[in-house]
Amino acid sequence: MIGPDGAQLGIMSAADAQHIADEKNLDLVKIAPQAKPPVCKIMDYGKYRFEQAKREKEARKNQHTVDVKEIKLSLNIDTHDFNTKLKNAMKFFAHGDKVKVSIRFRGREMGHSEYGYETMKRFSDACAEVANIERPAKLEGRQMLMFLAPKPNKPTK
Repeated sequence: MIGPDGAQLGIMSAADAQHIADEKNLDLVKIAPQAKPPVCKIMDYGKYRFEQAKREKEARKNQHTVDVKEIKLSLNIDTHDFNTKLKNAMKFFAHGDKVKVSIRFRGREMGHSEYGYETMKRFSDACAEVANIERPAKLEGRQMLMFLAPKPNKPTK
């Protein structure tokens, strides 16, 4: 039995514990029901539930969901367009999001998939400082896909 101030009250019957809780106008809550003997505490259960919900809400607020953003490249992309797509990818990595890089092959471009691999390699090399290759470039049908994930932040000492 634990009192409302956290002090040990010792082993007692459930009726005695309930009587003490009623005198203090508080609730008797089993903390560890599987222990021998079960551990109970005198507390304001409504206040406890409110504080617990508040802590969970705060934890959810601090969570960050990882989104997968897509960047579409073309087989014969020019340097300025390439740099613009690269800059957008860097923004996504800064926010902690993963990036899916894709190239769609149209018509006769299917015969030159090696140029797609070169473009993907160039893109992954440019992102190497801030991102890891999660899944390397792979041709799937008419589309080549590659997944990049931001590098974990190292804690500063």
